[in-house]
Amino acid sequence: MTDTTQRIDTGGRSPEFHHAVGLLRGLREDLLRDALAYRPLPPMALDGPVTRRLPGRTRRYAVWAPHAVVLGTALVVFAGAYTITDFFPAALLPAAAVALTVVRPVAAFWASLLTVFAYGVLVGGGELWPPAVLLSHLIVMTVVAARTRPRTAAWMWVMTALYGMTAGTVLGHGDAYGGGGGTAEVLFGAALALLVVTVWQVRRTAREEVTAQRSVTAQERSMRTLLEERTTIARELHDVVAHHMSVVAIQAEAAPYRVENPPPELEQAFVTIRENAVAALTELRRVLGVVRAEDYEAPDAPQPTLADLDALLANVREAGLDVDKTVTGAVRELPQGVELSAYRIVQEALSNVLRHAPGATARVEVSHVLGGLGLRVVNGPPRGLVKPSPGAGHGITGMRERVAMLDGELTAGVTDDGGYEVAAFIPVPREEAAA
Repeated sequence: MTDTTQRIDTGGRSPEFHHAVGLLRGLREDLLRDALAYRPLPPMALDGPVTRRLPGRTRRYAVWAPHAVVLGTALVVFAGAYTITDFFPAALLPAAAVALTVVRPVAAFWASLLTVFAYGVLVGGGELWPPAVLLSHLIVMTVVAARTRPRTAAWMWVMTALYGMTAGTVLGHGDAYGGGGGTAEVLFGAALALLVVTVWQVRRTAREEVTAQRSVTAQERSMRTLLEERTTIARELHDVVAHHMSVVAIQAEAAPYRVENPPPELEQAFVTIRENAVAALTELRRVLGVVRAEDYEAPDAPQPTLADLDALLANVREAGLDVDKTVTGAVRELPQGVELSAYRIVQEALSNVLRHAPGATARVEVSHVLGGLGLRVVNGPPRGLVKPSPGAGHGITGMRERVAMLDGELTAGVTDDGGYEVAAFIPVPREEAAA
């Protein structure tokens, strides 16, 4: 029998070896590769609950608050080191390491570790971690951890532990585990500081991921809503277009019988017109089959028009909405697509009033002008104890799609008295209105 079991090629080495190699590779990526890279500290974001309320001039300077804090801490470290050494260059080393975190964070960690070594060799005095050096190293590790990632914080803690235990023995500054050298105290303090920073980073990353996911979800929901609205409009307009094409087919079929002894060319032209109309109807039914949902049911009644507005207003009055209608201009018959879209816009606007402004009064204005049709639905602020129902804004999206399809314009927004207004204009050329 042939052994078909797949074996992982480990190169003859144990999994522990490969795990160790992976750890060393992480050390190289975090603390060795591009250690001198220039990574300036970015300005602080002002989107917090406190910073967003700052006045303009203060906000202009508040973005540099992290830089000021780090540089101010470097001055404190310099003052503390100078009181110990009374030597300006030696006091400058730990302060420079802290200041370096603003532009080169990884290099600042190595500079801080070298500063600890220099103090251990030059200053001596039985202390491996003098107070100023201990403070500066903790500050450097904290700032670098905040500017990098949690794995880098772990490697900095490990390197500090290795240095402390090694230098405590080689330089003879007390016990390697902390007796007089202070390595244990440094590691304990560093662990606490790095743990706090790591938890903060994890929460910040999770919050950013959630925000990004919400943004993507909102965009997808908006796109899905837009497609659903366009599909609904396509279904409704199918009946309007199908009606016109059916009329064309019937008239083309009956036209030869209205003319006595029509020439063959005319009969053939009417036959061609009828065939094209029937073909167009077939394609329309195919398109409707594509956009029809599984639960879609074709309407039994004709599509509504502006003549049905009174019945619509009667229905919303029964639902508890006090609404008035005003019609201005010379009322005339408009294309069916315009009539249907205008009716749906008014219907959706009144539905929004019922949902989002319970107890408010509303007014519907229909204006017949020479260039087209104007619509305006305005309501007052909500009144009463009933709370408004939350909404996702799909109704406004549908209204905008209907108006855009007819090359019109729509505006929607809050009024000065706390109500809401929807205004639309649908252009209707004179030849279309007369047709």
